Amino acid sequence: MDEPIGVVLAGGAGRRLGGDKAIAPLGGRPLILYALAAMRATVPVVAIVTKAATVLPPLTGVEHWVEPDEPQHPLCGLVHALHGAGGRPVLVCPVDLPFIDAATLRRLAAADPGDAPAVVAVDPAGALQPLLGCFRPQARAALEAAGADAPMRATVAALGPRTLTVAEDVLQNINSQKDLDAAEARLAAQESTQPNVKS
Repeated sequence: MDEPIGVVLAGGAGRRLGGDKAIAPLGGRPLILYALAAMRATVPVVAIVTKAATVLPPLTGVEHWVEPDEPQHPLCGLVHALHGAGGRPVLVCPVDLPFIDAATLRRLAAADPGDAPAVVAVDPAGALQPLLGCFRPQARAALEAAGADAPMRATVAALGPRTLTVAEDVLQNINSQKDLDAAEARLAAQESTQPNVKS
């Protein structure tokens, strides 16, 4: 199987966060940089999918694929990623997972899908994470046919993907200011446990 293209999905409106989710500040950095760093450490070719109006920080070394303004649905970003990949698989991750790591992404990219059109993450309780997975080109037709009103999780489940359990701590996502505050606290706690390096 061809090596996948890594794609960070960043076209959501981020209304509950007040908009401009990709540049929401977390730990002094724009939110999008966390998922991008993990993706860049996993695969050599990385792209972002956005709407035309998506506000981004300065970025280099990534392809930028702009999806249509309408409809507003995460399924559209995934379909656009498969379209932009030109027949290669896509390893996708949403912009709002700041604690995603390269180890998790590598497991998804390397997992054998068998006859399934995708390998998709599930949390330890078995709940499907439909925007975190590696999708093969043949998934595109079924996703397009589902329509923009289709429930995301049910649509991806209907593909019959292989699932891969991932750690709960990489799935902490950012949808609101409360989520952002919790992520800030987690980062601060992590930094406080880092050993001090004296020169």
